[in-house]
Amino acid sequence: MADVATQPAQGTETSTRPGFIQRLFLHNITAKVAALPMIATVLVIFVGCTAWTIYYSFTSSRLLPRNDFVGFDQYVRLFGTNRWNISITNLLMYGSMSLVLTLTLGFLLAVLMDQKIRFESAFRTIMLYPFALSFIVTGLVWQWIMNPTLGLQGTMRNLGWTGFTFDWISNPRMVLFALLIAGLWQGVGFCMVLMLAGLRGVDEEIWKAAKVDGIPTWRTYISIVLPMMRGVLITSVVIIGSGIVRLYDLVVALTNGGPGISSEVPAKYVYDYMFGGGNIGQGLAASTMMLLSVMIIMIPWAYLEFGGKGRR
Repeated sequence: MADVATQPAQGTETSTRPGFIQRLFLHNITAKVAALPMIATVLVIFVGCTAWTIYYSFTSSRLLPRNDFVGFDQYVRLFGTNRWNISITNLLMYGSMSLVLTLTLGFLLAVLMDQKIRFESAFRTIMLYPFALSFIVTGLVWQWIMNPTLGLQGTMRNLGWTGFTFDWISNPRMVLFALLIAGLWQGVGFCMVLMLAGLRGVDEEIWKAAKVDGIPTWRTYISIVLPMMRGVLITSVVIIGSGIVRLYDLVVALTNGGPGISSEVPAKYVYDYMFGGGNIGQGLAASTMMLLSVMIIMIPWAYLEFGGKGRR
C-alpha cells in the first residue's frame, strides 16, 4: 500500500519537471530573443576581449601576439619603468583633484541655478556647452590659451604686463594643473545639470519645515538635501571616475605627455607601447593593471550598494 501511495507523487514530480523547464525557456521568449545581441556583445567583446588581454599580458608578445609565456615578467618590467610609475602618480593626483573639484563646483553652481535666477536657461546652456565638445577640441583650445607665446601670457605682455606668467603647459610642476583646468571647464557643467536635477526633485515641504525649525540653509543642504541626492551623487561619481581612468585624448591634445614625461597617464602608456612601440605584451600588462584598479573600487562598492540590501 505504501508503494502504491507513493507512485502518484513520483509521477507528478516527473511530469511537472518538463513543464518547469518549458516555462523557464519559453516564458517571455520575445524579450529573450531581443536580448540575444546584447548578450552576445557582452560575452564576445567585453568578456572575451578582457580574457584575451589578461592571457597575452603573460606572454612576450611584441608586434604580434604569440603564446610564449613568461609569467609575471611583463608586470615586473612594468613597475620597474619610471614612465609607468609617473603615469600612476599623475593619474592619482589629477583624479583626486578632478573628482573633488568637479563635484564641489557642480553642486555649488547647481545651488545657484536653483534660486530661480533670470535667464536660467541661457546660463545652463552656456555651462553645459563645453561638455558637447570632444576632449581633443578642448585640449587644442586650451593649448592655444596656455601657449606662452601666442596665448594669454603673450597677450598680457603685449598689453604692458611684462611680468605676467602663464606657462603651465611648459612647466613640469604646473602641467597637471593645466590639465585640471581644461578638464574642469569641460566636465563641471554636466555635473551641475545632474545636481540641479537632484535639487529640483527635493520636495518644497522639506524646505518649509527646515525654515520653521530654524535650520540654517547651509545645514539643510549638508544634512538633509545631500543625503536625499545619494543616487545623483553616485551617478556623478561613476561618470567622473570613468572619465578619469580613461583619460587620454585631453593629454595628447594639450601636452602630449610633456614636458618630458611629466604629464603621462596610463592610457597613453598603453597606447604608445601597443601601437607605437610594438610591444603588445607590455601594453596589455598595463591595461590589465588599469582594469584591476577599477575592479578594486567597483566590486566593493557594488557589493555594499546591492549585495548587502538583502541582509538588512
